[in-house]
Amino acid sequence: QVQLVESGGGLVQPGGSLRLSCVASGFTFSSSAMNWYRQAPGKQRELVAAITSTGDNKIYADSVKSRLTISRDNAKSTLYLQMNFLKIEDTGMYYCDATRRGRGKGTQITVYS
Repeated sequence: QVQLVESGGGLVQPGGSLRLSCVASGFTFSSSAMNWYRQAPGKQRELVAAITSTGDNKIYADSVKSRLTISRDNAKSTLYLQMNFLKIEDTGMYYCDATRRGRGKGTQITVYS
């Protein structure tokens, strides 16, 4: 059974940083491309960042480029999202997603001034 458990969300002021983690189990993590999605209140879910199974290639939404970094540790079956210079518009629920396998329950990030 695929399980993806996110952690690391919280309250932060603009300009602050957070690091999200996602521990995966129930599938071969090292063979799966992984993604971070977010959904803000009243908005559609959007892809924030994606990474290939080896970590060699990454893509980012234009709105987060240069501020967010996706990475993975295949030995630990863990996906990360380092978030710097956070903005109020980064507020939302962040979901870890294993391509074609499933998604976690999410972790909330609230950026407030």
